[in-house]
Amino acid sequence: MIGLEDDGGRLAGFASYGHFRDWPAYKYTVEHSVYVRSDVRARGLGATLLKALIQQAQEQDYHVMVGAVDRRNEASVRLHMKLGFIHAGALNEVGYKFGRWLDLSFYVLTLPTPASPTDG
Repeated sequence: MIGLEDDGGRLAGFASYGHFRDWPAYKYTVEHSVYVRSDVRARGLGATLLKALIQQAQEQDYHVMVGAVDRRNEASVRLHMKLGFIHAGALNEVGYKFGRWLDLSFYVLTLPTPASPTDG
Protein backbone atom coordinates (compact mmCIF):
# COMPACT_ATOMS: atom_id res chain seq x y z
CA MET A 1 0.00 0.00 0.00
CA ILE A 2 1.15 3.50 -0.85
CA GLY A 3 -0.19 6.59 0.86
CA LEU A 4 0.12 10.35 0.48
CA GLU A 5 -0.44 12.93 3.20
CA ASP A 6 -1.65 16.50 2.82
CA ASP A 7 0.25 19.47 4.27
CA GLY A 8 -1.43 18.89 7.63
CA GLY A 9 -0.28 15.28 7.86
CA ARG A 10 -3.72 13.80 7.09
CA LEU A 11 -4.09 10.94 4.63
CA ALA A 12 -4.94 12.50 1.26
CA GLY A 13 -5.01 9.29 -0.77
CA PHE A 14 -3.80 5.74 -1.03
CA ALA A 15 -3.31 3.01 -3.60
CA SER A 16 -2.93 -0.74 -3.30
CA TYR A 17 -3.23 -3.96 -5.22
CA GLY A 18 -4.02 -7.56 -4.49
CA HIS A 19 -4.70 -10.88 -6.17
CA PHE A 20 -6.78 -10.66 -9.32
CA ARG A 21 -7.91 -14.28 -9.01
CA ASP A 22 -6.71 -16.63 -6.33
CA TRP A 23 -5.41 -19.41 -8.58
CA PRO A 24 -1.79 -20.10 -9.54
CA ALA A 25 -2.34 -19.34 -13.24
CA TYR A 26 -3.09 -15.68 -12.36
CA LYS A 27 -0.13 -15.10 -10.05
CA TYR A 28 1.33 -12.41 -12.32
CA THR A 29 -1.86 -10.34 -12.43
CA VAL A 30 -3.05 -7.87 -9.79
CA GLU A 31 -6.16 -5.75 -9.39
CA HIS A 32 -5.49 -2.28 -8.06
CA SER A 33 -7.42 0.48 -6.33
CA VAL A 34 -6.66 4.19 -6.02
CA TYR A 35 -8.53 6.46 -3.62
CA VAL A 36 -8.09 10.22 -3.27
CA ARG A 37 -9.94 12.21 -0.62
CA SER A 38 -12.67 14.32 -2.23
CA ASP A 39 -11.35 17.70 -1.02
CA VAL A 40 -7.90 17.18 -2.59
CA ARG A 41 -8.89 15.79 -5.99
CA ALA A 42 -7.77 17.28 -9.34
CA ARG A 43 -4.26 17.98 -8.01
CA GLY A 44 -2.43 15.05 -9.60
CA LEU A 45 -2.44 12.84 -6.51
CA GLY A 46 -4.18 9.98 -8.31
CA ALA A 47 -1.52 9.99 -11.04
CA THR A 48 1.27 10.12 -8.46
CA LEU A 49 -0.21 7.17 -6.59
CA LEU A 50 -0.91 5.08 -9.69
CA LYS A 51 2.56 5.72 -11.16
CA ALA A 52 4.13 4.59 -7.88
CA LEU A 53 1.91 1.50 -7.87
CA ILE A 54 2.91 0.64 -11.44
CA GLN A 55 6.58 0.93 -10.49
CA GLN A 56 6.05 -1.26 -7.43
CA ALA A 57 4.23 -3.90 -9.51
CA GLN A 58 7.11 -4.01 -12.00
CA GLU A 59 9.65 -4.35 -9.19
CA GLN A 60 7.61 -7.26 -7.79
CA ASP A 61 7.53 -9.00 -11.20
CA TYR A 62 3.82 -8.65 -11.96
CA HIS A 63 2.80 -8.72 -15.61
CA VAL A 64 -0.70 -7.23 -15.78
CA MET A 65 -2.49 -4.63 -13.67
CA VAL A 66 -6.30 -4.55 -13.76
CA GLY A 67 -8.36 -1.56 -12.70
CA ALA A 68 -12.12 -1.85 -12.23
CA VAL A 69 -13.66 1.61 -12.59
CA ASP A 70 -17.22 2.88 -12.28
CA ARG A 71 -18.09 3.72 -15.89
CA ARG A 72 -19.33 7.18 -14.81
CA ASN A 73 -16.06 8.05 -13.06
CA GLU A 74 -14.65 10.09 -15.93
CA ALA A 75 -11.63 11.31 -13.97
CA SER A 76 -10.53 7.76 -13.19
CA VAL A 77 -11.12 6.64 -16.78
CA ARG A 78 -8.97 9.56 -18.05
CA LEU A 79 -6.24 8.78 -15.51
CA HIS A 80 -6.01 5.15 -16.56
CA MET A 81 -5.98 6.01 -20.26
CA LYS A 82 -3.32 8.70 -19.70
CA LEU A 83 -1.04 6.14 -18.03
CA GLY A 84 -1.36 3.59 -20.85
CA PHE A 85 -4.16 1.35 -19.63
CA ILE A 86 -6.53 0.05 -22.29
CA HIS A 87 -10.26 -0.60 -21.95
CA ALA A 88 -10.81 -4.36 -21.77
CA GLY A 89 -14.55 -4.65 -21.28
CA ALA A 90 -17.40 -3.86 -18.95
CA LEU A 91 -19.97 -5.51 -16.71
CA ASN A 92 -23.31 -3.75 -16.36
CA GLU A 93 -25.05 -3.22 -13.02
CA VAL A 94 -22.68 -5.37 -10.98
CA GLY A 95 -22.36 -2.91 -8.10
CA TYR A 96 -24.80 -0.85 -6.09
CA LYS A 97 -23.63 2.36 -4.39
CA PHE A 98 -24.96 5.87 -3.79
CA GLY A 99 -28.50 4.68 -4.51
CA ARG A 100 -27.79 3.46 -8.04
CA TRP A 101 -26.48 0.48 -9.98
CA LEU A 102 -22.88 0.74 -11.16
CA ASP A 103 -21.47 -0.41 -14.47
CA LEU A 104 -17.89 -1.56 -14.06
CA SER A 105 -15.32 -0.92 -16.79
CA PHE A 106 -12.05 -2.83 -16.78
CA TYR A 107 -8.74 -1.20 -17.71
CA VAL A 108 -5.53 -3.21 -18.08
CA LEU A 109 -1.86 -2.36 -18.34
CA THR A 110 0.64 -4.99 -19.49
CA LEU A 111 4.04 -4.62 -17.85
CA PRO A 112 7.35 -5.86 -19.30
CA THR A 113 7.85 -8.18 -16.34
CA PRO A 114 8.58 -10.88 -15.28
CA ALA A 115 11.72 -11.75 -17.18
CA SER A 116 11.31 -15.50 -16.57
CA PRO A 117 7.72 -16.49 -15.72
CA THR A 118 7.05 -19.95 -14.29
CA ASP A 119 3.94 -22.10 -13.98
CA GLY A 120 2.13 -22.59 -10.70
